[in-house]
Formats: sequence, C-alpha cells, structure tokens
Amino acid sequence: MTDTATFWNRAAEKYAASKIGNPAAYAYTLGRTRNYLRPTDRVLEIACGTGSTAVLLAPDVASYLATDISPEMIRIAQGKLPVAGADLRFDVASDLPETGQFDAILAHSFFHLVPDMERRMAGIYDLLTPEGYFISKTATLKGRGLKWALIGAVIPIAQMLGKAPYLRKFSAADLEQAVRNAGFEIVESGDFAAPARYIVARKPGVASPA
Repeated sequence: MTDTATFWNRAAEKYAASKIGNPAAYAYTLGRTRNYLRPTDRVLEIACGTGSTAVLLAPDVASYLATDISPEMIRIAQGKLPVAGADLRFDVASDLPETGQFDAILAHSFFHLVPDMERRMAGIYDLLTPEGYFISKTATLKGRGLKWALIGAVIPIAQMLGKAPYLRKFSAADLEQAVRNAGFEIVESGDFAAPARYIVARKPGVASPA
C-alpha cells in the first residue's frame, strides 16, 4: 500500500486541476465558516490540499497557517501566494503543531483519511483558545445507503493498487460523538454535500471562579 504522503504527492497535479464537485454546497459552507471568523483570529487549517480555501479565507483574519502532509500539495499552494491583505503561510506538516494557540482550526476532507481521528481531535482541542471554533467537513460513508456501501467495498482493492488512500468508514452520528468526546460543544452540523458532514464545534470557555 502506498504511504499517505506519496499517494497525495502523486495525486497533487490532478487534484489541483479538478473542479469542485458541488460548487453551491462549497460556497454555502464557506459562507457559514466565514460567519465564525473574526478579523483578529489566528487560524490553522490542517490538510489544506492546494490551498484554495485558505486563499479565500485568509484575508478575513489576522493570520492563517495552512498545512498538509504532501510537499507537492504545498508547492502548488505556495504558487498562489501572495494573497492581497492576508498573513498566509503554507507549510508541510504530518501532524498538528506541537505548540501555539489558535482561535479557529479547520480540517476539511481529513478525518476519514486518518486512523487516529480521536487523537487528532484531542490535539485540536488543546491548540484552541477557550471559545475557539473547530470547523470540519468529513465524509461519513457508514449508513449512507447502497451507493456508498458499494464504493466502500471496492476501496480496499484500489488501495492495494495504490489508487486510493487509507479510508475510515463511520456514520455522521459516530463523527459527532467523537467531536463531543474530545470536549467540544457542537454549534451546528448538516449534510450540505452528502456524504460529507459539515460540523462547527466550540471549545467551552474558562469557567468563572466560584
């Protein structure tokens, strides 16, 4: 099986050239995300791909760090710099930053592609400021009907041929429970581009002293 970084390096050019599958849903969730971002926010986006979302959102916030495991994805993303009025940086990273504080962390098309979703969510929780937002859009293939069950069934064959990455199958309910288990409060969620589940969650604020 092809390792993750190698797989996405090979896919980067094709990924960059592909069109958004559901432009209306993408625009809608982008607008929803903007509602939670403030001009003073420090934002981290993990699994940023070729940086299209980062380029659109970075001018709305104070600083924006976008990371991806694939050097080729980041190379393409860096070709989109500079972005007028934005403090935007693209970095190669296989994991979350070890230190730092962010007011919002975004992770789109990511959690179904890693085996340690729960660990990553716990790390995101630790990196967020109190009342910070965790915003994600994740494929939930379990319980989606015959079409997605069939797609899930052929994925192992494609993985053996190096044509598909690691894929974890869970339901929208499973995903939301994992978010809650990490300590977050879910503010909103919806199937705006099924099978992807869009979730906005908030880290609770610091309790007032008694």
